[in-house]
This record gives sequence, C-alpha cells and structure tokens, in this order.
Amino acid sequence: MPTPINRRSFLQKTTALAGGLAISSQLAAGAHVDGSDVIKIGLIGCGGRGTGAAVQALLSGQNVQLVAMADAFKDQLENSLKNIKGQMEDYDMDASVVEVPQDRQFVGFDAYKSVIPLADVLVIATPPGFRPEHFEAAVAADKHVFMEKPVAVDGPGVRRVLAAAKKAKEKKLNVVVGLQRHYQDKYTGWVDMMQNGVIGDITTSYVYWNSGGVWVRPRQPGQTEMEYQMRNWYYFNWLCGDHITEQHIHNLDVGNWVKGAYPVTASGYGGRHMRNGKEHGEIFDHHFVEYTYADGSRMISQCRHWKGCTVQVTEAFQGTNGSAPAPGKILTPSGYAIMDHDSRQDPNPYQVEHDLLFAAVAKGEYKFADAENAAKSTLTSIMGRMATYSGQIIEWDAALNSDLELKPDGYTFASTPPILPMDNGFYPVPVPGETKVI
Repeated sequence: MPTPINRRSFLQKTTALAGGLAISSQLAAGAHVDGSDVIKIGLIGCGGRGTGAAVQALLSGQNVQLVAMADAFKDQLENSLKNIKGQMEDYDMDASVVEVPQDRQFVGFDAYKSVIPLADVLVIATPPGFRPEHFEAAVAADKHVFMEKPVAVDGPGVRRVLAAAKKAKEKKLNVVVGLQRHYQDKYTGWVDMMQNGVIGDITTSYVYWNSGGVWVRPRQPGQTEMEYQMRNWYYFNWLCGDHITEQHIHNLDVGNWVKGAYPVTASGYGGRHMRNGKEHGEIFDHHFVEYTYADGSRMISQCRHWKGCTVQVTEAFQGTNGSAPAPGKILTPSGYAIMDHDSRQDPNPYQVEHDLLFAAVAKGEYKFADAENAAKSTLTSIMGRMATYSGQIIEWDAALNSDLELKPDGYTFASTPPILPMDNGFYPVPVPGETKVI
C-alpha cells in the first residue's frame, strides 16, 4: 500500500495552506452533521486500503475527524484503529482527529448502516462486491464519498452504481474514486497531450498489470466457509471480480481515458498456470484480452500473477503521428522526445485525491463526479473476465445488461457463499467454451 506523504512535506504543505484553511473552515460552518465546521469521516471497510485511505483523509489539511468505523470483522476494525492512531502520532497530529469510541465501532455485514448517519464524508473500502450497496446507501443519505475501485463485480452491480452516480450528480455530492492516476501529475499532462492530438489518432493501446500476485490467508480451524471467503476475498469473484477487475482496472481505465471512450467488444483467453492451489479460489492467474473501440482501434491488455517473471505495470499508446511508450513520455515518429516527465518530485496521488475532495467539501463546492467513469471502467474489466472465462466475444451492452448476479442469497457468517469447494477441496474453475457469463 502506498504510504502517505512524509511528515516534512506534510508540514510544509499545511503551513502554505494555513490562510486558505481558515477561510475554508468559515465557509464550512454549519454545513455538517452536528452543525460544526468539523468534517466528520466514517470509514466502511477497515482493511489495508481502508486504513490507508482514512489516514490520507486525516492528512488532507482540512478540519476533519474520524468519528465512526465499520467492518465485518472486529479484529480487523481494532487493528485498523490502532494503526490509524499510530500514524497520527507519527505525523504529530492532535489525537482528537481520531475520536472513535466503542459505541461508534460497528461490526458485521450491516455495520455500514450505523456509520452513514454519523459522517459527512464516507470512505468506502470494503471488498468490491459490497460497493454498489454501500455507495447506493451513502448517496441516498446525501453523503460525500471516497470509494475505492473497482466499484462492482458484475453487470447488475455496475447498473446500481451508475444509477447512484446519477443521483449523486443531481444532489451535487462529491464522489472521488481511487483510480488515482487521474490525480497524478505524470498522467494528467500526458493524457491531456494525447487527447489534444499530439500523436494523432490513437490506433493501438497497450495496458499491463503483470506482477507476482498478492496475499493468501490460510484457512483457520472453526471458520465457516463464508468467513474463509471473506478473509480471502481476493480469490472469489462475488467479492473481488478476479484480478483483471481488482487491479488491472487501473490500466484499462487509462486506456479508456486516453481514448475518451469505452470498448464495444472484448475477446481473449486466460487460465491458471502457477497460482492454481486450493487457496487460490476460483480466479485465473492470467488474462490476455483484446478490446475493440467503436472507431476500430484496439486495446491490448495483459495481466498475470506469476512469481519470478517480469513485473510490468504500465500503459503505452501508438498514434498516427507518434507514440507514447510510457507514462509521461511522448515521442515523434523519428523518436524525438517532446515529453519526458520527471515524476520524482510529484506529489503522492493517493494523497492528492483526498486533499482535493476534502477541500471541496470544506468550501461547500461541488467538483468531483468520478463514479460514472469508474463504473464504466469497471465494466470494461468485467467484459475482459467474461471473455476469458467463456472464450466468447463479449459485447458492451450484453455485459452491462447481464442478469447474472454473483452475490449470495444472504449476508451472515452462516450463509452459503455462491461458490463452494468440491470434495477434493478445490473450487470449480471457469472453463472456456463451457462457462456461461451473461
């Protein structure tokens, strides 16, 4: 997990903003749940990313306070709260910025419902399968939102997020989604130049998330199947959507951003080669997808979880009048560099997205509406998964309008998850040519 800005740069930044913060506090007076100028934060989902996002929200430079937390697991909430308090001490922040007593620590599948009324801004970092429901509830309660990506795992979930995003716009609620490249200097200038035709029309896009994979949490004695899958949410599609959705969405989103469009079809293949144990659930460990846009251009997508192999997490574009071989770099047809961005001094985009969101909330401004794009880039990744699982060409409208919903019938630790291990302990794995995805 990327670390927040270091203490020295944080103090420099807060000193420079001191005058502006006073104005912001005055503008925000009376605007929040208790009538004070303090922006109250509620954290829903207390894993590593939720903890990091809460810390970044508290370091946004605004008059903020973490007041409530929710998670399915008590131990995870307690560890998160301890971690957040420790980081605040490291940054020499006043201890009062974290005020989450026992009666505002909510545990269980419905715990998010208790957090929502207590907060002005909700940080939603639950596993992706829960995000449509949590985002929907936040918007219904008129809350500003920071939500992690991806925002759904199936077509019905995407439709729910799109509907809630429309309502958020009507209500002028700020929504920032953790596709942080949109808040990263290296990317914003790079994409702007390409969208302004510096390399001509984009004919081919190349996007990659090739890495060694992520954590595995061993099965513990006495765990129900639902608890085991919740603890290992990354390996089950109803929770994660496969790594093409959970991680590779970043790169696919950049491809869509540069094109200013979303693909109309996806085709490809994938499978399990190295990460194929019982502990790896049902997901593939590699996907190769070719996306086609309405103008006939292609986006070539690779993502894999193979240890010991080349790590490649990046994007590149070929145009009719030049190329963009890496983020922040643009070349003419002859190879002359017309952009070569040095990102060493760029601010941390994970921090920037919170700085901008909370500044807008403090000033009573409506500036951010990320949910619609996030939902459509999420659907792009889901299309890719559908293509590799089925071996079929998947069309945008078919993916969006699919009635195949991955969530379970109920949410308790005694509930039966949508997929169960077979007698040999392995989980059923999608089989191209046989698996139905629409």
